[in-house]
Amino acid sequence: MSAFRFNALQETLNRNMAAIEETKKRSALFGTNVFNENTMRQYMTKEAYISVINAVEFGEKIDRKIADQIAVSMKDWALSKGATHYTHWFQPLTGATAEKHDAFFDITDGGAAIERFDGSQLVQQEPDASSFPHGGIRNMFEARGYTAWDPTSPAFVYGTTLCIPTVFVSYTGDALDNKAPLLRALQAVDEAATAVCKYFDKNVAKVTATLGWEQEYFLIDKALAATRPDIMMTGRTLLGHSSAKGQQLDDHYFGTIPIRVMNFMRDLEQECMLLGIPVKTRHNEVAPNQFELAPIFEEANLAVDHNSLLMDVMEKVAQRHHFKVLFHEKPFEGINGSGKHNNWSLLSNTGTNLLSLVKLR
Repeated sequence: MSAFRFNALQETLNRNMAAIEETKKRSALFGTNVFNENTMRQYMTKEAYISVINAVEFGEKIDRKIADQIAVSMKDWALSKGATHYTHWFQPLTGATAEKHDAFFDITDGGAAIERFDGSQLVQQEPDASSFPHGGIRNMFEARGYTAWDPTSPAFVYGTTLCIPTVFVSYTGDALDNKAPLLRALQAVDEAATAVCKYFDKNVAKVTATLGWEQEYFLIDKALAATRPDIMMTGRTLLGHSSAKGQQLDDHYFGTIPIRVMNFMRDLEQECMLLGIPVKTRHNEVAPNQFELAPIFEEANLAVDHNSLLMDVMEKVAQRHHFKVLFHEKPFEGINGSGKHNNWSLLSNTGTNLLSLVKLR
C-alpha cells in the first residue's frame, strides 16, 4: 500500500473515531445544565418532586412551603454548576428574550454573608419593565410587570446564571409576553382534544401539542458586517448592488459545509446539548451563506422556549467565530429569505399521534 493511500485511510479512520467520540460526548452532555426530572430526583425531596410533576402534568398548584423546598434544591444545584445569580427569563413583546439578574448573595441580621433563594423569589418577581411594549392597556402608575414561574419549562444554567422560564403579565393581569397566550392556547387545545378522544378511547386523559421547528439563518463575516450600518442596525441590507453570484445553480443547497461554518456549528451544537436543546439536523440552505438547523420535536411550550434560547446562543457563538448571524426573514434582495418552519402535531398520553394517517382495515 502506498504511503499516500495509507495516510488517506488513516485520516478517514481518525475522522470516524472523532465522530464516534463526539456522539458519545453529546449524549452524555445532553441536559447537563438543565434542572430536569433526573436532576430533580437527585436534589429534591420526594414530596417536592411529586408536586412539580403534578404541576406539569395536571396543572396542580404548588404549595408555598413546597416552593421553598424546590427553591433551595434549585439553588444548591445551580451553585454546584458555578452559578452566582438567578433570573426570571421571559419573552416580552420585543421579539427577544429578557432577563434581570439578582445574586444569590444576601446578608443576615448578624451581618454574615450567605447564599439565599426562597420560594417567593422562585415563584414571582417584579422586574418593573415599564418600558416594554404593552399596547396601551395600562397607565404609567400601574406600569409594573410581574413574572411568574412556569414549571412546565425546566430551569437551566447559562453561563453563571440560573435562568427560570416565566410568564410576564401586567399589574391588571393582562399578558405582556408571548408565553402566557401560548400556555392558555395549549390548555384549551388539551381540554377540547381530550374530550373528543374520549369518544374513541376512555384511557386518554391528556393531549399535548408537539412542535418541531426549523431555524434558517445567514452567516456573514463580522468584519464585513461592521462596514454596513444597515445590516448592523436592521439585520438586513437596505441599499447597494446585488451580489455577483446568487443562487442561480443552487450549488450551495445541501452542499459541503465550509470548514469555518462547520466549526461554528459544532460549537453551537455543543452549547445546545448542555442546555438540553435536542438539535439534530444541519445543512447548507439554498442561498449563498445560508444554513439551517433543526431539533427533535418536543412539547410545544418547551420547543418555543428552546428556539428563543437558541437564537440568543447562536449570536454569542457567532461572535466567538467572528461571524454575524442574521435571522431577518429577507436580509438580501433577490435570493431566498430565512423561514422558521413549524411542524406540529397532537400527542395523547396513550402515545397516539392524533394527526398521523391511520390505516383502515
